[in-house]
Amino acid sequence: MQHLSSPDIASERQVLPTTVYSPESSLSHRGELWRAMLKDLRASASLAWRFAVRDISAQYRQTLLGILWAFLTPLLTTVTWVFLSASGVVQVGETDIPYPVYVFVGTLLWGVLVESINAPLSQVTAEKSTLAKLNFPREALIVAGIYKALFNAAIRVSIVLICLPFLGVTLKLTVILFPLVLLSLILVGTALGLLVTPIGALYSDVGKILPVLMQFAMYISPVVFAMPEQGIARLVFLLNPFSSLLITGRDLLTGSSQEYVFSFLVVNALAVPVLLIGWIGYRVAMPIVIERMSS
Repeated sequence: MQHLSSPDIASERQVLPTTVYSPESSLSHRGELWRAMLKDLRASASLAWRFAVRDISAQYRQTLLGILWAFLTPLLTTVTWVFLSASGVVQVGETDIPYPVYVFVGTLLWGVLVESINAPLSQVTAEKSTLAKLNFPREALIVAGIYKALFNAAIRVSIVLICLPFLGVTLKLTVILFPLVLLSLILVGTALGLLVTPIGALYSDVGKILPVLMQFAMYISPVVFAMPEQGIARLVFLLNPFSSLLITGRDLLTGSSQEYVFSFLVVNALAVPVLLIGWIGYRVAMPIVIERMSS
């Protein structure tokens, strides 16, 4: 039995049972597994907050511009794609709103999604030594990633709300529903991130290929390219589960008509069981992952 004694979590003096390995899978006792998962989730809230505060402070402490980086990255992306579109190098298609607004909002929303997907694996990788030495609710790492995603999303939303009037967009009442889109992006991102975390913690290849896959996914999502009017490209965009999330978020911010609400709701409904499956997989795999990391 171990106590939490790391300097960052020294105040969490909770005693937890030592992991016991058994040839019988924990999945054979699903009721007990769910009760244990929910118990550890509740117990992890305070520790997750400490992890998140520490990581957020470290994220901005040694940067000259601090949280302005949350603004500069999408701004530079917007300037680049506006130039490419205006010069005719890239045909991005027709958009219902000014293209700079389209790219700026799309890039910010995409950043929330990508950060949420990366968060579970990043948290586990960053805390490898802590996982090997201390026994604490593993859910704390996942919740910490969600806290960080919420904090960074709040910064991005503040930036968008400040910038949109200067870009010629009048905010409407639909903007009050926009936080639901952010929660949706974090839900979908966390669900997908949990699915890849166990294998990604064992093999660094996953962490290296994930950004490449997300970069490709961005180009088949309505982030910088408009929704195609017809053809196979339109079918690809429509089948992409990220499309309805991005379009709905952009429409709520700009007061445009909501054409993809049903798809938005379907994607969120499907994300819930995916999240639960990913959580179970994470829970079952973590003892093996920790044992491998310790060897």
